[in-house]
Amino acid sequence: MDINALFTDEGLRAFTATVRDQHVRDAQQYGQIADIVRSRLEQTPIEGDRWMAKRLRAWKVARQLKAMQKASTEAAAKAEALYATYVNEVLELPQRRAVAEAKRLERKQGRQAAVGAAVAGSLNRTVTALNTPQGQPAGTVPQARPAEFVAPESPFGQWPMAAGGERPTNTINDYFAKGEGQ
Repeated sequence: MDINALFTDEGLRAFTATVRDQHVRDAQQYGQIADIVRSRLEQTPIEGDRWMAKRLRAWKVARQLKAMQKASTEAAAKAEALYATYVNEVLELPQRRAVAEAKRLERKQGRQAAVGAAVAGSLNRTVTALNTPQGQPAGTVPQARPAEFVAPESPFGQWPMAAGGERPTNTINDYFAKGEGQ
């Protein structure tokens, strides 16, 4: 028997089919022998038997043959299970992994696109809110910046500074115009 042939689909299929067929034939023979032995022992008295002794003795002996029949039937099923497990765990595994990886990448790209859209929307709302003058409704982009925001001497002069007699700012919101609905 070539052990390398067991690691191919055709080789393992042939091996499991041979083993399965042998176990099925053995199970049939064990069942037939059990029936014959039980019948013969039920008809054969032994000196000193009581009224059910023949049947009980026949059942005990035939029970062992029925156990052998059951074991052979299970072995035939296990041979088929061996082939199915090999196909599932070895032959089809690379394909299943490739499909799983494709799904994983698709989900990842979907999450990245959703995060990107959320960040872009948030930045858009922030820019719109920061660029909206106090007199203009929130959510609209101004056409031009009002003159009070343009200071030729220093760009920092447009924000109130907490110093000396000026009122100190309480929060960061004092630096930005408050829009409606925010």
